[in-house]
Amino acid sequence: MRLVIVTGLSGAGKSTALKMLEDARYFCVDNLPIQLLGKFVSLMEGAQGEDVQNAAIGIDVRSGRALDELEVELEKLSSSGQKYEILFLDAEDRVLIKRYKESRRSHPLAMSGRVDDGIRLERKKMEFLKEHADYIIDTTHLLTRELREEIGRIFVDNGKFRNMVISVLSFGFKYGIPDDADLVFDVRFLPNPYYVDELRAHTGMDEDVFRYVMDNDAAREFAAKLEDMVKFLIPNYAKEGKTSLVIAIGCTGGKHRSVTLARVLYERLIETKEYGIRLEHRDIGKDARLKK
Repeated sequence: MRLVIVTGLSGAGKSTALKMLEDARYFCVDNLPIQLLGKFVSLMEGAQGEDVQNAAIGIDVRSGRALDELEVELEKLSSSGQKYEILFLDAEDRVLIKRYKESRRSHPLAMSGRVDDGIRLERKKMEFLKEHADYIIDTTHLLTRELREEIGRIFVDNGKFRNMVISVLSFGFKYGIPDDADLVFDVRFLPNPYYVDELRAHTGMDEDVFRYVMDNDAAREFAAKLEDMVKFLIPNYAKEGKTSLVIAIGCTGGKHRSVTLARVLYERLIETKEYGIRLEHRDIGKDARLKK
């Protein structure tokens, strides 16, 4: 039986991950009392062959003081020969706070205080689980379908775990530098399609614009140097435990040059298949919306 402990920060996607595992025919139990962990595993082992092949258990700070007993219970499982894997869902504090505000739910440790105080306390309580986790998925920039794909690849298709999600993000400087950017690159030195009448209304997603931007030595050399530097940085960031990296590429309006270079970098990074790669164009349609 494959046993997965699903845990992490409240609001980071634990309940969603459990639903996805349930769809993948895992027998799932959320908020199981810690003291019943061994009993549950014994029951599941006895039920194997009765449409029960794998199991997932959701554990988080709702366990209260009993959470301190989890390490002992996990050691008992290991001693009995039962293997288990720990999936830890995480996200940046600002995103967790935003999700709580949108859902209008209260944080389990915030009581009547501030959500960020509850998150800070929760991180401290969950630290030992994160340290022992087999998989850490940062959902800060993940769409629900992207989380589903990653969970399916790990727990259904038995694929290699990619311990970092890299977001390649195009943006327009006139709309501000993205707050969550780890690396920012300015491509305003390249020829601007905006000043070509037949290209102005199009974007870097259109092949005519793409060819115009890339049809010069400066663009091609920049793309090659950017690829080389990013491929050097990524494994070093991963070695230091970073699980999310946002690479922002900006031009004036975020419509032509930045979109083109973001596409180029994305295509070159995705070939490595070592990390989760996503592409986003933050400001690609803003000019059109503002003119209406």
